[in-house]
Amino acid sequence: MAESEVNLLRRLPAVAAVLATVEAASLVERHGRAVTTDAIRQVIDEAREVLRIAPVEAPTAADLALRAGELLQACLPGLRPLFNLTGTVLHTNLGRAVFAETAVEAAVEAMRHAVALEFDLIDGVRGERDDHLRGLLCELTGAEDATVVNNNAAAVLLCLNTFALGREAVVSRGELIEIGGAFRMPDIMVRAGARMVEVGTTNRTHPADYRNALNEHTGLVLKVHTSNYRIQGFTAEVGARELATLCDAIGVPLLNDLGSGSLVDLSAYGLVKEPTVREAVEEGARLVTFSGDKLLGGPQAGFIVGDRALIEQVNRNPLKRALRVDKVRLAAIEATLQLYRDPDRLAERLPTLRFLARDKADIDAQAQRLQPAVAERLGDLFAIEVGDCLSQVGSGALPLDTLASTALLIRSRGSQRALEQLAASLRVLARPIIGRIADGALRLDLRCLAEADEDAFLDALAQLDATDLADIP
Repeated sequence: MAESEVNLLRRLPAVAAVLATVEAASLVERHGRAVTTDAIRQVIDEAREVLRIAPVEAPTAADLALRAGELLQACLPGLRPLFNLTGTVLHTNLGRAVFAETAVEAAVEAMRHAVALEFDLIDGVRGERDDHLRGLLCELTGAEDATVVNNNAAAVLLCLNTFALGREAVVSRGELIEIGGAFRMPDIMVRAGARMVEVGTTNRTHPADYRNALNEHTGLVLKVHTSNYRIQGFTAEVGARELATLCDAIGVPLLNDLGSGSLVDLSAYGLVKEPTVREAVEEGARLVTFSGDKLLGGPQAGFIVGDRALIEQVNRNPLKRALRVDKVRLAAIEATLQLYRDPDRLAERLPTLRFLARDKADIDAQAQRLQPAVAERLGDLFAIEVGDCLSQVGSGALPLDTLASTALLIRSRGSQRALEQLAASLRVLARPIIGRIADGALRLDLRCLAEADEDAFLDALAQLDATDLADIP
């Protein structure tokens, strides 16, 4: 090793010297001493390799601490808060529904303390965790009884396994849906141990199709609300009320899977009407399943409501224990359902409904407020305009319906690659900003940006590394 190289390497600060800097102290406070020390050792090793290759100026202790901070930043948890500016309110990949504040508070309290999860405080004996939700669900849906599992696919699986294990489950071909991740209804039926019997055709199914399929081997009839697509044109389907009458006549339960599931009439909020759970119960389905984290606006869960005798059979299924939810989620679900008892303030207190029903004029005003500040932060490389756009509900709900909204349209004054690089840089911020590129612009749909979060949004933009922007071609 040459003497000059040795001298350069000797100028590298020691780990202790880097840890003594102000910059490193803040890293220790945020990440802990052990993790910070490991990061510092790594950047010192990297600097040593660089000096062996080229005789450059050795970095200072502060420089190394800053580099260690960049490494630690890259290791931030993936499940961290972000800004959903995609225009999809219930974005499956971004966690679907945002919890109401009361649900967040209830979940935190359940995490902090022991709770009477399966303990009867009156009699001092073992209780049932479903008891915390049963009364609320029956009140809000009109059903005799109710139970809950960890998602709607689990709810359907459990019902099929309970009533059609080794038996036939009848379903229309037009309702054999596929949900996200290539998860298909026929696969669920097979895993549940049911023998699927398809009736009708893709676009037309008639009462006679069901009548001809029902026999002594039938375990149940499954009706699936096609919430994530629509068949239009020359179509026919058997309504739930007529199908329930047909099933009752031969003593076979009708399971109506609503998918997204809504507890209120969305048309009251200016949205397209979706069938409500109460309507499905009133139409005669003996079992109704629906989700908790879609239109309902709560945590991920699958609800089963219906006849008491059938719900009791579901709860006796050994699979129920494998699919149950924990105390934290139960607390958040209960708090969310409580909000539905006060319909006059529901849109104000439930983020999902507030975002869906948000007035376009309000979003327009927000865009006009933010446009100058965003333009200032991004500099001369990009032009920022305010423009109309269309939001969507997401998570398979109301697939053909859009919501008029407003976006900040960011266009590159250079190449398309610059726009893609900007989008990538926004995705790796401490609090990422997620938009979408369409028609030559990075669109930041503001429908899901609450006014209270505007300053946090601008602060996140301010964290965009100026050197990153300077390097954009």
